[in-house]
Amino acid sequence: MISYLLYVTISIVLWVQLQPTLASVEITKGINGLDKLVLRQTHGSTVDVYLYGAHVTSWKNDQGKELLFLSSKATFSPPKAIRGGIPIIFPQFSNIGPLKSHGFARNRVWTKENNSRPLQSKPINEVFVDLLLKSTEDDLKIWPNRFEYRLRITLGLKGELTMTSRIKNTNTDKKPFNFTFAYHNYFAVSNISEVRVEGLGKLDYLDNTKNRTKFKDTRDIITINSETDRIYLGTPKKLAILDNKKKQREKSKTVDDLGPDDYKSMVAVEASAIGKPVILNPGQEWKASQNLSDVAVTVGLEVQV
Repeated sequence: MISYLLYVTISIVLWVQLQPTLASVEITKGINGLDKLVLRQTHGSTVDVYLYGAHVTSWKNDQGKELLFLSSKATFSPPKAIRGGIPIIFPQFSNIGPLKSHGFARNRVWTKENNSRPLQSKPINEVFVDLLLKSTEDDLKIWPNRFEYRLRITLGLKGELTMTSRIKNTNTDKKPFNFTFAYHNYFAVSNISEVRVEGLGKLDYLDNTKNRTKFKDTRDIITINSETDRIYLGTPKKLAILDNKKKQREKSKTVDDLGPDDYKSMVAVEASAIGKPVILNPGQEWKASQNLSDVAVTVGLEVQV
């Protein structure tokens, strides 16, 4: 409850009480008429999620500041993927495999689940939405594995954004399958000359600008002063991005849905399972979560039987 003192000329003190907004989930129409879910928290933070791709396109704090980057040339025109926000990468990261780059989950329309099984007890004032993607006959033609992918997107009381994925092998022929995965986070940045990423120092990485040649980063804190596209291996569960720089002029000129100067205002730091593909036996379920806040990025990955 927020209270203000209002002093009027006759020296009477009036208390004006403002009721906080209730936490809610609204179903509405977004760009080009695509279905969109808007999660709102009591103190003003919001998250926008499109059913197309289960794609988070906006995450704002309680001051209305946008924390995610969305390309100035992003198209909301299926089957093209949306550039920016948080695309879901499944079942293949990049071109590491036979499918189109980054798989097909980001190019499918997901469904909203109303009666999904709980992940855990629900904290007070947490607002969330559950989404579901199942393999279709068209999917089986290009990736012959049956699966169920459940995604919970949660907006916490303090504005933190949590995404929890559960991917289950539903093959009926006792056949395991393997996949790679990523939350392809595009973070909005304000100053490209001062980006620092904490938590990746002293790690091995694959350099995508050099045919995924393996190197070791000898620095404690990662800074970016040229085109940078790396897969860090054996990463910790917690990272921090400190006011942000990603100078990527060379690549931005070659991406048709990225504005020529967009590299100045974004940095992509992705939580992923790439170095060693996940293997799931029939009936097994794999769980991956990330928690994003103004303080840090926390990631957890595990297989459940």
